[in-house]
Formats: sequence, C-alpha cells, structure tokens
Amino acid sequence: MFATKIVSSSLLMEHYDLIVIGGGPSGYAGAMRAIDFGKKVLIIEKYKIGGAGVYNGVLASKTLWEHAIKVQIAKELSPDFKPNFNDVSKIVNEAVFERKTQMTVHLQILQKQNDRLLFYEKGEGYLLDKNIVQITKEDGSIKKVSTENILITTGSRPRKPANIIVDENIILTSDGVKNLTSFPKSMVVLGAGVIGCEFATIFSLLGNTKVSLIDKADRILPFEDEDVTQIIETNLEKHGCRLHHGASLQRMNIVDGEVEYELKYKDGKTEVFRVEKALVSIGREPNIEGIGLENAGVKLNERGCIWDDDTQTNISNIYVAGDVTTEVALVNVGEREGRHAVVRMFGPIVKPLSYKNISTIMFLNPEVAAVGMNEQECRAKGIPHKVVKLDFATNARAIAMRKTNGFFKIIVTNDNGMRILGMRVVGEHASSAIQAVAYLIHTNQGIRELADMMHPHPSIIEGVQECLRMLLNKSVYKPYVFKDRLKCYVCENGICTPIEHLVN
Repeated sequence: MFATKIVSSSLLMEHYDLIVIGGGPSGYAGAMRAIDFGKKVLIIEKYKIGGAGVYNGVLASKTLWEHAIKVQIAKELSPDFKPNFNDVSKIVNEAVFERKTQMTVHLQILQKQNDRLLFYEKGEGYLLDKNIVQITKEDGSIKKVSTENILITTGSRPRKPANIIVDENIILTSDGVKNLTSFPKSMVVLGAGVIGCEFATIFSLLGNTKVSLIDKADRILPFEDEDVTQIIETNLEKHGCRLHHGASLQRMNIVDGEVEYELKYKDGKTEVFRVEKALVSIGREPNIEGIGLENAGVKLNERGCIWDDDTQTNISNIYVAGDVTTEVALVNVGEREGRHAVVRMFGPIVKPLSYKNISTIMFLNPEVAAVGMNEQECRAKGIPHKVVKLDFATNARAIAMRKTNGFFKIIVTNDNGMRILGMRVVGEHASSAIQAVAYLIHTNQGIRELADMMHPHPSIIEGVQECLRMLLNKSVYKPYVFKDRLKCYVCENGICTPIEHLVN
C-alpha cells in the first residue's frame, strides 16, 4: 500500500464539465467528442491510455492473428517454414507501441493547446458522490475534483473460474498471452466462443503448438449458423486442432509445471490430458469494484453490470459506456456509446442507439464477418425470410487469390420489399463486404439500389451484388446451373423450401 498524502483542503477544488473515469477506447472517444462541444474534460486512467483495446485485447491479438495468416501463406510457398517466437513478439510489440504512441502524443498535444480543454490524471478515480471524484495517484497522494457530468468507462477483465488457479503463466487468460516466452508445444483452450476460437486459430496456424479446444456444446460458436461453424471447425482440425465436443471440464490443475485437465463427455466417459499451457476464455466481467458507485447511488442490473438507459445511469448526470455495461463487448460499440453519451450530455436531442446493425469480425480461419440476424435467430423469432447463398468459388477475386473456401449469405424479409435482416460472409476479406449491407439495415432499405450499383472488379464485394441479383432473378450465374454453389430458399413456420423460379 502507498502511504496516503492528502492534498491541502485549502486549495480550490478543480472543476470540470466532464470527468471520464477510464481511458480505454470508450473513454478516449467520449473525451474527444466533448472537446468538440468546447467542454473542459478530465480523463482519469489507472494504468495505460488505450486500455485493453490496445494492450491485452483487440490490437495485440489481431496483430498476432494477422501474422499467423502470413505464416500460413509462407508455408504454402515453403512447407518447412517455421516462425520465430521473438520475431512474432517484436511485430506485436511494435504495433502496440505505434498505437500507444499515437494516442499518447495526441493527448499531450491537446493538453498544451491555448484553450486547454483536455486534462489527464494517472490514478484511480473514485466517486465520493455524483459530482465529486477522488483521484489516488501512484505516489499515494489524493486529489479531489468536481464535475457537472461523469462518464464511467472502466472496461472489463477476463472472467476466471472459481475452481481454477489462473497464474497468467501456465494457466492464463487473454491478459497473460503477453507473458509467453516461447511457442507452447501444446495448449488447451477452455471456451469455444469467439475469443477462445480466435486464439485456437492463431496458435494452430502458427504451427508450433498442438492445440485442443474444450467445447461443452455440440459445435463451436453455437450462436452462429451451422454452415458458418462447419467451415471453421474443418479448418481448425486441418491444422491439427483437437476439438473436445460435448465435454464438461471436471478439473484443471498445475502438475509438475504443466496443465492436467479432466473432461467428462455426455455419454459419461472421462479422459485426462496433459498439456504445457492452458488458455481460459469464458467471457469477461465488468470492472465495477472500487470506483464508489454506491456513494453516488448508481444501480447495477440483474447481471451485475451498471444499469443504463441508452448510456445514462439512474443518476441523471452519470453515464456509462463500453465493456463495463457488457451489453456488447466490442471496441466499435464502446466508442460509439462513449460518443453518444457525450452528445446526450451536451448536444442536441438524438435518437437512442440501435444495436441492430452492429458489424462484427471474427478473426478465425477464414475470417467471418457478420451484421444483423442470422438464420437461427430468424427462425427462433418466427420471422418469415428468404436466404440467398453464394459460394466463394464463383467470385473472381477469391479465385485470383486462390482462397475459395467460404460463402456469402444474405437474409431478407419474405416480401416484395426484401429488406435485409442480416448477412454473414465467411472467407478472405470478409470484413470488406459487410458495411454497405449494414447501411441498408440501418436505413431499413431494400436491395435494388445496391444490386444495381457498379461494383469494382475483381473484388470480394461483387459477391454481395451477385447475391442480391439472385434474389431479383437477374444473376449472372444461374442457381439452377450451379446448384452446389448458389442457393436460394424461403423459410416460414420452421420449413425451408427452394425458391422455384430460381432453382428450376
């Protein structure tokens, strides 16, 4: 513990229009938006500006994924190629350093502006009430500041099982990946959600690690359609990943410096395995402890997160954004929430945030891009819909890249308007194909305008255009010719049938 040193109470308390507690993506974005309104803003960050979005999360892991993909390309040209751990670590560290430097220099320059709207304190922010925040600095000194508004963006951390000792060295979470000093010879990943599958993909692609994935369900990524998960599972297994389907973890212990774990399957059978490392990926939990929520009267919801109504808490001048709500733990969502909260504080009246058209990318092999609903969601909600599906093997760009493993799938309403309900793209450059469709969902438009646009050639996004042309019965390739590559069907009342005029 630091010795506590109280700043003299005779000093005039500094006052701000907005205090942001947490300098990750949500808080940083919110603070920058407040400057646009000419407001005096203070950011309080306990560790490092950028948060998990830069250091332990998105940027670091996606840089690692990008390099793993390059390793696979290198192996296609030279099968004996093996990546060097130090080289890979250097690439990740350089990416983190570059982003960190950008954000830090930006922050420093803004603090030196003549109008001086932005202020920064490194320390722990603690609510004394709804307008007073206490800052505890690294040297133990305490400072109190006042504010008109507060934005809480303290983020989240990996959830740790109560019955497993996570030392972040042998048994680790995503936070502990940076502690690795070499490629593990073997690793088990606990949790077959997006993050678990991404790390299983990364380490299996790098080729130095025998990866196992514990999946308590019958297939990985159970929230996605089966045709999506089939491709990902096939490619994981192709690169040596062992999938423990329908398995429940009975125990996981550190034994002689390695990990021993026992699984029980649905048929009652049990097995014991030994690996070098374990990666626990069972979700995230909000950082809400020790920030004084109770002093300000801020309520939690039934999930133990901060309750909010369109980013506003039950205390009218206190707002919240990002992972601390665990509404949707994505950087793009957190940044949008942070900016939205600030507009609600200082700007004109705006529409509530909509989460219906969130574009997401799953960094798997191949990558998966998603927006809106998938098929199983539509069926669960009883929404009659049409589905059009186009194989990557019909796309000129995919053929040129020699990356034809994947598909485009668009789901529309089963009416003449054919409004887009959702889209999934599995394959190379999938993320580049979804934003136009996301816009159509956002504006509740049909498909004709996008179908008639001139798309660049050759490009992956031409697959989107061809899907829409199929729905309009004017595609270049006819579904009744390439029945295995192009599919159109209607789903209603749990029954899916081919669209006759397209398949006959």
